Amino acid sequence: MDQKIINLYDEYTHSKLNRKEFMRKLAIITGSTALALTVLPLLENNYASASSFNDDSVLTEHITYPGADGDVKAVLAKPKDKKNLGCVLVIHENRGLNPHIIDVTKRVAAEGFIALGVDALSPFGGTPSDEDKGRELIGKLDPVKNLQNYLKGLAYLRSRKDGNGKTGCIGFCWGGGMANKLAVSDPKLLAAVAYYGAQPVAEDVPKIKASVMLHYGGLDERINAGIPAYEAALKQNHIDYKVYIYENVNHAFNNDTSPTRYNEAAAKLAWKRTISLFKAKLA
Repeated sequence: MDQKIINLYDEYTHSKLNRKEFMRKLAIITGSTALALTVLPLLENNYASASSFNDDSVLTEHITYPGADGDVKAVLAKPKDKKNLGCVLVIHENRGLNPHIIDVTKRVAAEGFIALGVDALSPFGGTPSDEDKGRELIGKLDPVKNLQNYLKGLAYLRSRKDGNGKTGCIGFCWGGGMANKLAVSDPKLLAAVAYYGAQPVAEDVPKIKASVMLHYGGLDERINAGIPAYEAALKQNHIDYKVYIYENVNHAFNNDTSPTRYNEAAAKLAWKRTISLFKAKLA
């Protein structure tokens, strides 16, 4: 697909560009409204077509835990009949806790961890089925309370009797930015993995105690613009970190429900690296 179309879709999903204007611009690029409507399903996430992750060794349940201003909803996944496990908080993209991120949460658990997929949209009753509505609600979150809800999620994981008290986090897109914020905000965090996430400001980097792993798509110019300053600050402050840039792949390359952006090879390699970090730091 024309990279201009993918870039336009990323602009639509990460800015205030409304759907009407997005469709107008898409029609210009494709040549007609009819062609734009044909292309649109290839851009939007298709959860029905994605293979749902199932593993009989993993237990999954919906839970709540006390947040900054009311209960926070989450999906908890863990290996059956195992204790003393490392814990991983999973942070969704800017559409909420959708089926793809629930699958990711299960996949983390299948690797031998207690995984908690937090629904940041809990203050609004939870993630809606309409992705446009989810993006709208993400923009209405109170940033201070939202951060506290994630910090309380990490505290909840540390309190579990089947855990070993060691925590890490993994986030994607909006969640990648939150993973970086948690690394800055929680000195007990041992590992933070951010997939194509916004970087913290340089002056906050000295607060990081966790090992940091950063995954970026080589074509993701918007997010990648922040890499040099972040990496320089990580080096200057002697933070344990790894930066991986996967050439010729797009933002959201890990999302297998997004056919035009998903890159299987990059996703598998990034996942292998991520799990290796968690096993080294959380076991």
